[in-house]
Amino acid sequence: MQISPGYITVLMFGLMFLLMAFGLPISFVLGGAALFFAIFFWGPASMDIVILNASNLMNSSILVAVPLFVFMAYMLEKSGVAEDLYEAMHRWMGPVRGGLAAGSVIGCTLIAAMSGISTTGVLMMGIIGLPAMLRRRYDKYIAMGSIMAGGALGPLIPPSLVLIVYAMISGESVGKLFLGGVVPGLLLSSMFLIYIFGVCYFNESLGPALAAEERANWNQKIASLKGLIFPLLLIAGVLGTLFLGIATPTEAAAVGAFGSIISAVINRRLTWKILNGVNKLTLKTVAMVMWIIFGAGCFAAIYQGLGVAAWIQKMVTSLPVSKWTILILIQIVWIILGCLMDSLSILMITMPVFLPVIKFLNIDLLWFGILFVVNTEMGYLTPPFGVNLFVMRGIAPKEITTLDIYWAATPFILLQAICVALVMLFPSLATFLPRLM
Repeated sequence: MQISPGYITVLMFGLMFLLMAFGLPISFVLGGAALFFAIFFWGPASMDIVILNASNLMNSSILVAVPLFVFMAYMLEKSGVAEDLYEAMHRWMGPVRGGLAAGSVIGCTLIAAMSGISTTGVLMMGIIGLPAMLRRRYDKYIAMGSIMAGGALGPLIPPSLVLIVYAMISGESVGKLFLGGVVPGLLLSSMFLIYIFGVCYFNESLGPALAAEERANWNQKIASLKGLIFPLLLIAGVLGTLFLGIATPTEAAAVGAFGSIISAVINRRLTWKILNGVNKLTLKTVAMVMWIIFGAGCFAAIYQGLGVAAWIQKMVTSLPVSKWTILILIQIVWIILGCLMDSLSILMITMPVFLPVIKFLNIDLLWFGILFVVNTEMGYLTPPFGVNLFVMRGIAPKEITTLDIYWAATPFILLQAICVALVMLFPSLATFLPRLM
């Protein structure tokens, strides 16, 4: 059956969005749509294509690092690291206007560098930090926004599950991609801090400083620094071994997983119950991630097999526009999709279409990958399907409405958009550290 590539695009993505509107899981939406159109256009024999594609994805050695990093994130969540981090931030930054909100961002930044998962930072800092800030009359929008935005740093600051999957698709080095995310991640974290300190400086009621009787003395401040020692050692162990070329990404992930167990032992949190719970959570998360990868991978393979990707590439490259116009259009597509699905699904669906175009335009694939992650970070905060919004809804007090949570995220979404523009205008932000490897 001969159907134009334009109609195929409308049919495939139309069915995908229709199934999503019915509330079906994204992995089954993508996989189901792929199977339907494969059989519709090529007949039952096309099942072999779907099976072969899933098998090739399953055998990717790069993906071995995924369960190790997920295990590390969940073990750190149970090991008491968050309590120690928040205690240190509370004692050092509490006396400053907006200090507790800024401390939450710093805590989420460190958690991001240990876990690579967005929701981990929101849960770990939100459960502890949000009640503490609301109890001290912090503005609810600043309190919630700082935690949600800080948590969104997880996929950008290494280790990052999204960058691991991008490396599998693009062929780029995982280690270089990890290092490429460091400077943009710290830049975005700094922008959050400047915003929080700025608005609280001009309006103290948004983030009042701790009362004199609540402030820690110097002995208490110095004592709290022990809570930063192990997180910093763990970060150095994972990123340091990658940067120095001592370990592969999978080996670095194993170092991080082992380090998280040691952290639980030191904090006397390692029990069979916790270990069993962490293993189950890891299995559940990895299964979800892998099903998304399989479903989206099959969808992209069928889409490419029907010749649509090649048609789009030819159409885009023949347009009388600069590569910057094409890059901006790609950013807009990602922002729209970020409101509807998670970053892994966006990655698996769009990269097989966009990468040939990017290669033709001779654009650095490492920079393009970092640009993707910085952009899709907004998706964690944009309604209606921002993951961090749902997590915050689960931990926020009942009197806080869903609309309040949306408004809390808004200024931080704008800061993320500014960061996207900066990384676009100054590619060295993403490529500087990888060049040193």
